[in-house]
Amino acid sequence: MTSAIVKVFVPRDSAALAVGADEVAEALRHECQCRGLKVELVRNGSRGLFWLETLVEVQTPQGRIAYGPVEAADVPGLLDAGLLQGGEHPLRQGVTEQIPFLALQERLTFRRVGVIDPLSLADYEAHEGWAGLRRALSLDGSAIIQEMLHSGLRGRGGAAFPAGIKWKTVREAQSAQKYVVCNADEGDSGTYSDRMTMEGDPFMLIEGMTIAALAVGATRGYIYIRSEYPHAIATMKEAIARATAAGFLGDSVCGSGRAFHLEVRKAAGSYVCGEETAMLESIEGKRGVVRAKPPLPALSGLFGQPTVINNVITFASAPIILARGAQAYRDFGVGRSHGTLPFQLAGNIKHGGLVEKAFGLTLRELLYGFGGGTASGRPIKAVQVGGPLGAYVPESQWDVPLDYEAYAAMGAVVGHGGIVVHDDTADLSQLARYAMEFCAIESCGKCTPCRIGSTRGVEVIDRIRFNRNNDQNRAEQVILLRDLCDTMTHGSLCAMGGMTPFPVLSALNHYPQDFGLAAPDQAAA
Repeated sequence: MTSAIVKVFVPRDSAALAVGADEVAEALRHECQCRGLKVELVRNGSRGLFWLETLVEVQTPQGRIAYGPVEAADVPGLLDAGLLQGGEHPLRQGVTEQIPFLALQERLTFRRVGVIDPLSLADYEAHEGWAGLRRALSLDGSAIIQEMLHSGLRGRGGAAFPAGIKWKTVREAQSAQKYVVCNADEGDSGTYSDRMTMEGDPFMLIEGMTIAALAVGATRGYIYIRSEYPHAIATMKEAIARATAAGFLGDSVCGSGRAFHLEVRKAAGSYVCGEETAMLESIEGKRGVVRAKPPLPALSGLFGQPTVINNVITFASAPIILARGAQAYRDFGVGRSHGTLPFQLAGNIKHGGLVEKAFGLTLRELLYGFGGGTASGRPIKAVQVGGPLGAYVPESQWDVPLDYEAYAAMGAVVGHGGIVVHDDTADLSQLARYAMEFCAIESCGKCTPCRIGSTRGVEVIDRIRFNRNNDQNRAEQVILLRDLCDTMTHGSLCAMGGMTPFPVLSALNHYPQDFGLAAPDQAAA
């Protein structure tokens, strides 16, 4: 028995809750109370080591000691083994920061996630919180934007457009009212970094959006959160209330006399509302339909006013850029891809979770150095990078450095950093068909190439897959599919239809045998 109060951490992240984190926390409370053990139970965010959830950490003189995966039934045995002193147990993983999966990362955006109580203003401030905002308040808007430009930060939502240029455009626009909007409608398969940020370090997003507001002269902001993220919605609402009460939001940010009001808007449950203009329509209370451009949202966005739109990780990167200086951030990465990206390992992977690394590592390093290969133990066949509209990357390209230009050169996208792994039992023709079907279901219906093209695409892929006794007809259908993809790429109003060909063509080019083709088609790009 120990007389001192011991701090124990149990995640409140959705991934941990899904495998029983609340039950583990309650078991710890109950068992410690029965034994007369004094503990302070902190519900932190997830460290992103999902195969070890629920990951319980104990503060000791040697640092935080991790145990996982812990279930409620394990708690009595853990306490018997000296959990509160960091005692030995089969579930003991050692000092948390020394677990290789974590130790090999470069955590900038995620440096606090899993470390602090997400809703503790004191915890946030003790770990570099508000330092970026306080520096921003000492600068004028153009100086803030210059820092963003020099940092080389590009939009982390997938388009990779330089954030500083977007902010500069909004700042120079003439309008009495401007807005800052965060696109947190994280709908891509295999992605969860936005959710982890909002649930595990919500004040960082608030700080980043406030810095953007100061830079461009906006006084109101909205966070558009995916409707399937109830815990993120609740956490962000509570964080906004606490930040407002403490003076970090409201009529006078930190007593500066400059106003910024922030609120959460629950998304409409539509994938296409992740497209920025459809999102604006939804926030305005309309059906989520893509707008034609121009005008750009930076000039005529929400309610027709100049609007900064970035995703969660983009805004969350601003505080560290302002706090540590643009050059410190710029020094991470390669080429024109500066800083870090939280890569998210999902699908058939042994060690699924979040890996924040500087641009320039390879897919092979992620798959085996962090992911440990497939969960099934079978060989990896294909890896979809960048969400449901991303290309399937074959092994021949796994050693290409992960940066925006290198992936664009091979017809792929880094996107939001989602990585979905498939083993050698996967049928790429089925996955290609799914991409077209997904587009047909999720299309807003405004433009013909996306609305009609995706439906015809499903039909053509079916003819290729099931007409295997007629080589001539199948060859004709392959040509038709490529022509259809070309029309969708160049004729669609937004990335929904414009990028659906990426997974389809990559599957056709790299895995022709799954379509009943003996060798790669000579027309392959």
